[in-house]
Amino acid sequence: MVRAFTLMAVVLLAAPTPADDTFKLTGENTTLKFVGKKTDGTHTGGFKTITGTCTCGGDPTTMKIECVIDCASLYSDDEKLTAHLKGPDFFNAKENPTATFKSTKVAKDGDKVTITGDLTLLGKTKPVTMTCACAHKDGTLDLKSEFTIDRTQWGMTYGEGKIEKDVALTLSIACKK
Repeated sequence: MVRAFTLMAVVLLAAPTPADDTFKLTGENTTLKFVGKKTDGTHTGGFKTITGTCTCGGDPTTMKIECVIDCASLYSDDEKLTAHLKGPDFFNAKENPTATFKSTKVAKDGDKVTITGDLTLLGKTKPVTMTCACAHKDGTLDLKSEFTIDRTQWGMTYGEGKIEKDVALTLSIACKK
């Protein structure tokens, strides 16, 4: 009897509470943009197709994010560069058509939240941490973050010495339930 009650309590605690909202992430309500720097300038771009979910309740530390980024939907400020970024020197979109992010920990950081998760690019999974401004109320979610990743951690080493290894990313989510 005690074992059955304990098991039931664990299941209930793990299930989303009625106060939790699940938001569908799409390329229309979720943007992921990048800025890459090189010795003679910068280039901007992003991804048009993102899918996934974000579940959050009254406590922001219970937030869960899972998303898939379509690497073939990559765009940049230069058509020739876009083709190069999709190729084997960078995202290798034919061999690795998607990148994924799955949150593993969310912590309060003053009036913001710090989200840590696993980012998988080119078949390699590395942890990424971002500090976000986040508002969740009345069936809406607004989340914004600016952070950097070191592209070489995933094997993107093309242009070392000419192209900076740190890439600035901007994530923006604006969803309604």
